Amino acid sequence: MALAAAICAIGVYASFAISHHAARAKGGNRTLWSLVSIISSGCTAWATHFIILLAFNPGMPSAFEPVLTAASLASAIVGIGAGVLMSINARQIWAHFLAGLVLGLGITTLHYVGQAAYLVEGYVSWNLRLVIPSIIISLPLSGLGMVAAASRSQALRRCAAPLLLASIAILHFCGMAAMSLHFDPSRSFPSTAVSPAAITPVVAGISLALIALALLGWRFDLAAIARLRQDRRRLRELADVALEGLLICQSDVIVAANSSIEQLAGYDPGMLAGVALNALFPTMDFSKLPEREEREIDLVMRTSRPVPVRVLRCELALGHKMQTVIAVRDQRERLRTEAKIRQLAFNDSLTGLSNRSSYVDRLRQLSCEQIPFALLSIDLDRFKAVNDQFGHLVGDQVLAQVGDRLRSLVGPKDLVARVGGDEFAIILIGDASATRSCEVGRQINRKLAEPFTAGSVIAYCGASVGIVLPSVEAATVGELRQRADLALYRAKIEGRGTICLFDPEMDTASRDRRALEGDLRKAIFDGQITLAYQPVVSAVTGAITSVEALARWTHPVKGPIPPDIFISLAEECGLIETLGTGLLRVACRDATRWPENLRVAVNLSPLQFQAGNLSETVERVLTETGLVPNRLQLEVTEGLVIRDVDRTFAELERLRALGIQILMDDFGVGYSSLSYFERFPFDKVKIDKSFVDKIVTSRASRAIVQAVVGLGGSLGMGVVAEGVETEEQMRALVGAGCTYLQGFLFSKPVNANDIDSIVSLGQKYCDSNVDRAA
Repeated sequence: MALAAAICAIGVYASFAISHHAARAKGGNRTLWSLVSIISSGCTAWATHFIILLAFNPGMPSAFEPVLTAASLASAIVGIGAGVLMSINARQIWAHFLAGLVLGLGITTLHYVGQAAYLVEGYVSWNLRLVIPSIIISLPLSGLGMVAAASRSQALRRCAAPLLLASIAILHFCGMAAMSLHFDPSRSFPSTAVSPAAITPVVAGISLALIALALLGWRFDLAAIARLRQDRRRLRELADVALEGLLICQSDVIVAANSSIEQLAGYDPGMLAGVALNALFPTMDFSKLPEREEREIDLVMRTSRPVPVRVLRCELALGHKMQTVIAVRDQRERLRTEAKIRQLAFNDSLTGLSNRSSYVDRLRQLSCEQIPFALLSIDLDRFKAVNDQFGHLVGDQVLAQVGDRLRSLVGPKDLVARVGGDEFAIILIGDASATRSCEVGRQINRKLAEPFTAGSVIAYCGASVGIVLPSVEAATVGELRQRADLALYRAKIEGRGTICLFDPEMDTASRDRRALEGDLRKAIFDGQITLAYQPVVSAVTGAITSVEALARWTHPVKGPIPPDIFISLAEECGLIETLGTGLLRVACRDATRWPENLRVAVNLSPLQFQAGNLSETVERVLTETGLVPNRLQLEVTEGLVIRDVDRTFAELERLRALGIQILMDDFGVGYSSLSYFERFPFDKVKIDKSFVDKIVTSRASRAIVQAVVGLGGSLGMGVVAEGVETEEQMRALVGAGCTYLQGFLFSKPVNANDIDSIVSLGQKYCDSNVDRAA
């Protein structure tokens, strides 16, 4: 069995090796080696089968029927040949599988006809339960083997031989196991029977032939591998120099050229042969050019037009002679690409203006060379509204037109840049006096105030301009840009569509503001921001019903800082959420020490709503401090509601669900809308101090107060008048129907420890004031 397996493996290898050689051959040799491969395949299967039969010891005399023995060999060769032929012509997977079935059928016929040729002194019976499954299993394996052999995947092709070997092995072992021998001395062999001793030399000869074919196939494989390595090495050598065009030269004369260099130089096919090399490259001496070192030169076309190229020289043995091979690559596309890359690197793709990088580089160059210049920082007004209303496509067209208009206002030496989304800059180089700079600034205002047309859309923007003059000395590029931005910021504050020259006081104010920001950051994290509380009294009973928490900051050097300054600063520098949460926690903790009927009101910044987790923060603070939710009041302004109505009211609903009261603060001073009260039922509305101040002297203020009071009464809302300072104001407010009063008339803001004394001592005074008002 081991010998049969070895012969089978050797034969399969020989068959595949010879078939690969036939595929590489041409003409008659291809046909000859294909036949040898087919015959060796059939002989492999036949020899494997008969080696096992010869090795089998039946325990009785045996022999072989010569016709069936020869038929088994013929069926193997014909079946395998037909299968291979079908596989060669097949294009689909199913066709290769069918070819494998034909091949497997030939091998199956070989096995069972060969076993039928095995004679014994007796008779043979067959177990079909082994014969039929062996055929059913082996045929698909043969089909899969042929599919794998035809695959483009090297991994699958490696599976072909094992699949075919498995098919043959199944037929062998199942066929031998299915055969039962019964001794019967009354039976004799036919006169044509051949003894095993006569068959053995035939099998041995075929086996030796297979071994010889395997050695021959091995030699073919080695030769093919050697040729492949040689071809690959030569291809690599050619690829190293074949950049685009190839010139093969003998001395300084062109011997041959490929079509690429002929087209590049403008010559007809074959015309470059015999042309002197210096006709194409008059400035280059290739004998002095080191091998494999690239150079950039001009190739002179037949029309005398120069073409930028890159060349490389290499000495190669071609046709048993050393030749000079010159590789030529056209550089026009590369140079165009590099120019485009430079354009993209230093220019804005939308407007074609210089971009931020080239703008900063130019500023740095002018500063280093001490060339006088003025810097104008430009920001479009209302551009966000254009984008929101008409879309970004129109916005892009507007920006492109802005670039064109700015270019038309300056000279060829000046630089115009787009440094941001809708931010531009102009560097006026040379004569950059205040007169010229301001005149250019005014022209920018006028030009950009004109309508922009984008298709059927007409858009309006305008611009603000900040100017830094060359008289500003000892300034780095960063400082110059910062000063231009400060001037621009001041221009926007003073009114859009204006220009502003930088003044050193702006820098001082900016530095002071940055220093104050640092102090505020430290004060917040050190807990230096405190709370004072101002009582709110009932206009009916005179009792203190709630207190409003007011933030206070006493700077260690500058003293008290007004809340409108440090609160707005906290909003600008992103500290308002930390500050607001900290003050809310302090107010709730203080309120837990006061009488249970006393509520505390805390103001909310619009920016606290942007995080989207305000209700969770408030709920967490209430849990930490232990304050009952219905003792907390949160005050919101109209400005907060206007920013994002839907999102704001959704957040207020979540806060209301916790049991917290919601107050509308400063009603009437902004863009008040009665629809707010329809969307959300506020618990109280606060009348701004500006109306309270004039309620005694202004009929309009008095009418507004009465209207708000009437509105609150109809909607079931309490009305709080804040900023009450005189008894006349108090009487007028009580007479108008205000339900709550707040102001210096009753108490100035006090610290948390004084609330209890104010609640107890102030009741009598509040009662007398209310009585006088009544």
